[in-house]
Amino acid sequence: MTGARETTIQVDGADFRVWTAGSGPKVGVFAGFGGLLQWTPFLCKLAETRTVIVPSLPGFPGGGGRAHVELDSQLDWLLMAREILNGCELEGEDLIGISLGAALAADVTAVWPHKTKKLVLVSPIGICDGDTPIADPWGVTPQKLPALLCANPQALEAHQKMPEGADELEWEVSQIRANEAAARLLWPNGDIGLAKRIGRIFGETLIIWGSEDKVVPPSHRPLYKNGPCGPVTEKVLDGAGHQADFDRPNDLAAMIDDYLRIST
Repeated sequence: MTGARETTIQVDGADFRVWTAGSGPKVGVFAGFGGLLQWTPFLCKLAETRTVIVPSLPGFPGGGGRAHVELDSQLDWLLMAREILNGCELEGEDLIGISLGAALAADVTAVWPHKTKKLVLVSPIGICDGDTPIADPWGVTPQKLPALLCANPQALEAHQKMPEGADELEWEVSQIRANEAAARLLWPNGDIGLAKRIGRIFGETLIIWGSEDKVVPPSHRPLYKNGPCGPVTEKVLDGAGHQADFDRPNDLAAMIDDYLRIST
């Protein structure tokens, strides 16, 4: 990891890793499937203009060990996510969520709308239209998952590659645990009940879809664009899959930074 400072916050007796880098206005980031095993080019680019704060989520790498097994309902996840944001001093700041992280970022903002400034959702999950569910990330082998999540699977494969000096067993366990935590939040169809609450998002929201997204069907996009009460800007990033932060890291960071710079 280059250029990021690692600290720890404690929530409900569990320790959560927090990465911080850059300078300028704060922005929090909730990562997508698998969480973050290493600092990424997307975060590095975003940190050129902002103070980027990346807390781990329960069960994901750096996320409180097996803290996710204590979360039995969506309310449990929301309360934990809210406390993590509070612990990172992100109340009233901009918030980015990617994929699974976007589901939590949107739901937290819907329940506590005054605690998020601008909301950015990249390939959000959390609403299911019933007829066309999201692709099943648990229905493919780990070897095929990068191709489902990314238009450029080699980028995600490189991220998942164990660095020199890391403990092989712990590295593998962290990825298995992240898969379990994602299933605990989203199983079986990615519906977290967000459709009932998304209308409580009153602030500004940017939604970014990868043009090559194989996870979220195009029919889901209006459910997010038309849901919030506040103004919504929707963009499509060409050549990006579901995890656009790995496929087009610099372009995604620039798109987000341009949006966050606009005065309101």
